[in-house]
Amino acid sequence: MTTALIVKPLRSIGLAAAVAAFVAPLDGSAQTQAQTQAPAPRAVQAPVRKPQPQPAAQAQAAATPAPAPVAAAPKPTAPENVIARVGETNVSADDLRSYVAALAPREQAALAKDPAMLSQAVRLLLANRLVLQEAVAKKWDQQPAVAAQLDRAREGAVVELYLQSVSTPPANFPSEDDLQKVYEANRAAFLMPRQFQLAQIFVAAPKEGDKAAEDKVKQELDDVQRKLKAPGADFAAIARGDNNAAKDAGDLGWVAESQIRPEIRNQVMGLAKNSVSEPIKLDDGWHIIKLLDTKASYTRTLPEVRDQLVLQIRSERSNMMRRAYLAELLKQHPPVLNELALSSLLDASKK
Repeated sequence: MTTALIVKPLRSIGLAAAVAAFVAPLDGSAQTQAQTQAPAPRAVQAPVRKPQPQPAAQAQAAATPAPAPVAAAPKPTAPENVIARVGETNVSADDLRSYVAALAPREQAALAKDPAMLSQAVRLLLANRLVLQEAVAKKWDQQPAVAAQLDRAREGAVVELYLQSVSTPPANFPSEDDLQKVYEANRAAFLMPRQFQLAQIFVAAPKEGDKAAEDKVKQELDDVQRKLKAPGADFAAIARGDNNAAKDAGDLGWVAESQIRPEIRNQVMGLAKNSVSEPIKLDDGWHIIKLLDTKASYTRTLPEVRDQLVLQIRSERSNMMRRAYLAELLKQHPPVLNELALSSLLDASKK
């Protein structure tokens, strides 16, 4: 049992806020918003192409949904192209390629590493197809309330996809120079704390036990200490105890200094390599810790964090481009609201 030894993991470093201050703003409003999100050290000035809003007619056409077509079952698929089938429902290789292509890069990488996840994705696609067939057969999608929701969903999807298309940074962004500058400005965010490779022997103790229970725990703890002091004592074997099938044998792996409970950390920091602590009493029982190895604190190199950093910088730039596009579009076509009518509408809804 290790939960009592390790505190909750640190929250991941907020790179979004850190990087935002180093991505060149697109306009004044974007710059103001970025500055409110993070401290504003010297920014990396990278050239940015300001996205040009589409003419009003084109923008309106892009955002206005066309009549929603009635959903239909997928077209028959050639047998040699079928990946999976349930009943009359098929999933083709093209279907799966489209599904994977629509995923985020991290999800695609996860699928590539774990074929089982791909199998789950195919099963989900098949289940969705079955539900779609049943819904269409019952004309459920043609019910007025459902049709209205489908229209709103389509409108939202068109708007979102269009905004993505006008707020995607160039493929060569960020440049190597920009990437290096952002890395140097945020080196503190890539600091890895000191880590300890630990193993433990745990003797559970009830929080409110009677004297008999306490005596039993004390006897077990004394027995463990006696074994540890014997010549050639095998810590892993003692931690394993009677459970010879246990593979970890008390091994906690590498644990960051900040993730270790203070009561344990104070003991660990005073241990030499391969030495064992005295029993440490926590709320769940007694812990005896062995320090197997130590890794000094270090700063991750740019190659180590490159992919993560590129994704974060591109995400920040995309958000800025989106805000700039919307601000410019609204500037060219200022909205006019009938506040009196809105108030009356709200008053009517309360009655």
